[in-house]
Amino acid sequence: MTEKITTCLWFDTQAEEAAEFYVSVFDGAKVLNVARYGEGGPGPVGQAITVQFEIEGRTFTALNGGPAFTFTEAVSFVIDCASQEEVDRYWSALTYGGSESQCGWLKDRYGVSWQVVPSVLGQLIGGPDPEGAQRAMQAMLGMQKLDIAALQQAYDGS
Repeated sequence: MTEKITTCLWFDTQAEEAAEFYVSVFDGAKVLNVARYGEGGPGPVGQAITVQFEIEGRTFTALNGGPAFTFTEAVSFVIDCASQEEVDRYWSALTYGGSESQCGWLKDRYGVSWQVVPSVLGQLIGGPDPEGAQRAMQAMLGMQKLDIAALQQAYDGS
């Protein structure tokens, strides 16, 4: 079954490099297809026009579209992490050559925005104890990479 909606990421000339990077970060991810410019194309012969790749069963297309458009935080990819180890792994891989932001947000080396979020976050900032939820929210607002133990301690008031 094919997906009805997929994601296309517009790069200047780094589509193939970016796709290879993303498949190296996520377990089981893979490049599916690379279409290249031939003679008479608008790009250098042999350069990728598009690269289709798959992460977690979702298909993405990286397009070498030129410098006309760049990424903004208006669109981001959220990574649901079951453990601090997973948060740390994705954070480290994706911020390498990129930049850290607040509340679990980052930009990778290509300018794509990601949110690296522990699965438990919703239970802490939206938990049944409103005061605990507020403390967890305040703790989160002071973090760049999210720290599950610190968020839990804030929620618990310890």
